[in-house]
Amino acid sequence: MPVDKETRRDILRRSHSAFAENAQIVPALALAEDDLTHNAAGHRGLITVFGGTGFLGRRIVRHLLDHGFQVRIASRHPGRVGSTSRPDAGAETATVDVHDETTIAAALFGAYGAVNAVSLYVERGRATFEAVHVEAAARVARLARESGVERLIHVSGIGADPTSSASYIAARGRGEIAVQQAFPGAILIRPAVMCGPDDAFLTTVVRLLRILPVYPMFGRGETKLQPVYVEDVAEGIARVMAGGGGSAASYEFAGARVYTYKELVGTVGDRIKIRPRLVPLPFALWRILASGAEFLPGSPLTRDQVALMQRDNIASAGCPGLSSLDIAPTQIETLVSAVMGRS
Repeated sequence: MPVDKETRRDILRRSHSAFAENAQIVPALALAEDDLTHNAAGHRGLITVFGGTGFLGRRIVRHLLDHGFQVRIASRHPGRVGSTSRPDAGAETATVDVHDETTIAAALFGAYGAVNAVSLYVERGRATFEAVHVEAAARVARLARESGVERLIHVSGIGADPTSSASYIAARGRGEIAVQQAFPGAILIRPAVMCGPDDAFLTTVVRLLRILPVYPMFGRGETKLQPVYVEDVAEGIARVMAGGGGSAASYEFAGARVYTYKELVGTVGDRIKIRPRLVPLPFALWRILASGAEFLPGSPLTRDQVALMQRDNIASAGCPGLSSLDIAPTQIETLVSAVMGRS
């Protein structure tokens, strides 16, 4: 999406002060002013990853690097990059607040593509679902378009629904609409529940199975889930950025098999050689428990998480997924083995 010279100069003026705080990317300014567009089919261009130090984001960074892209990690805390990327890969970092247009524009300067992997699961202060998943998502999309970014990937989630009574689910749905309005042609990636060695889902199931004499289920354990390996999601995003999968406007990335929650807990128990005693708990009771847990440090359980567990979280029939990108989803047994040493 080309930009004219005046727009380039405006972007440069807005970006310069923010770039000055990020010494690694200052030298790129002069070159970027001359050439803001890149061709993914030729040399791999620069991709800005918002939320690039998070659970999914840091893996997206690594997979993009493996595909030959240059990467700029845009985060509130770029010092957390750690082992996210290889030093010899030339990854850049930028301090970015998704509520601040200047830092967003700076992070997008000269980028061929962008990935928004910013997520929020617990509201705190001004960090609300509306502010992050709708307003900030639209802001990133609009500034990406204005900066001449050619390819924008927005990470949402399976089940996002603007009409939902659950604030998290509704904000995800409204965010998708806002992004597509701000950046026509933006690609939506909707993962199922993501799992990995440092996740908050499968690791918790393994840990609770090991320490609890009885395992409390959400309702009767009939909610359907299709957990997906976070590395598979990151690889899928990298392939979409590289032009794989054709011209699909959205993808749903899910695991190899659909389980009921009860079946999933049982499968995990078999893998770690524990036969759990499963006890159904009504969702009404879970909501009461979550109301109190939300005030505890770290909010171990929220009412929005309970709402998510009341809805099936599986890929839609006919929607492009990992298989359309020639990725075979990792089996749950492999995922359990990956988390066992970390739980």
